[in-house]
Amino acid sequence: MQKKILITGSNGLLGQKLIEALKNQHEVLATSIGDCIIGDTTGFLYQSLDITDRSSVIKTFENFNPDVVINTAAMTDVDGCEEKKELCDKVNVAAVGYLRDECEKYSSHFIHISTDFIFDGEEGPYSETDEPNPLSYYGLSKLKSEQLLYDSTINWTILRTIILYGTAENLQRNNIVLWGRKALKEGKPLNIIDDQFRSPTLAEDLAKACVLAIEKQATGIFNASGKDFMSIFEMIERMADFYNCDKSNINRISSETLNQKAKRPPKTGFMLTKSNEELGYEPHSFEEGLKLLEQQLN
Repeated sequence: MQKKILITGSNGLLGQKLIEALKNQHEVLATSIGDCIIGDTTGFLYQSLDITDRSSVIKTFENFNPDVVINTAAMTDVDGCEEKKELCDKVNVAAVGYLRDECEKYSSHFIHISTDFIFDGEEGPYSETDEPNPLSYYGLSKLKSEQLLYDSTINWTILRTIILYGTAENLQRNNIVLWGRKALKEGKPLNIIDDQFRSPTLAEDLAKACVLAIEKQATGIFNASGKDFMSIFEMIERMADFYNCDKSNINRISSETLNQKAKRPPKTGFMLTKSNEELGYEPHSFEEGLKLLEQQLN
């Protein structure tokens, strides 16, 4: 059944994958700040929207009356959130409140993207029921955004993810896989941390989790990450193997040497049993993701 779907942050990596996945079956309104950066706008509508401006959010809902809202917009610069807490709260918390309030008015299903950074990384991999304990302001802001939905009367779905990677048009933000690929192919020396463990997520897989949540009208919290659990160092090593690059350029370092403003959880990763059984979520392996990425880049 065709639905009216509102996407926020549509110029981003996940936003673009969602447009691609949804535009042929549904009426899609893609929104982001500024102009649309996608070349071919066939099959969907676009409008500039700042979700931190409550009156603009209200107006957008009035005009479009969405059945489903997928919120991919967020301030994800972890150190930036530590430095600009007010802006972080505005984008990651207050704006989610505005979207939630309108979803309540229009009985829209609200799908919200969250993160592994709501955990302290002492007991990973995590299930959906594990107790959050964020180490950074970014993680705290995303936990606060989740809490805005817990007690609301709307149909909501929270999809928690980890290290999103992939490629799309005119991306304004790099991701670790694109960065690593470029550096490995150029033979540059790489200093890579070996004491943080994650499950990198292909953007197509997270978009698929959103589509499944819509199709199954699933509500509640679901983990939606990649299935391979590895250190950041191992991730770059596996990329070097995939691209047949020299691994002798990859140097192990500890995260302490980076002097980052925000603390990162040492070991996250997600258990995907619930997502698999209730949504039918089956992510690609890391190497399968790299293969798909390579096809798109070529």
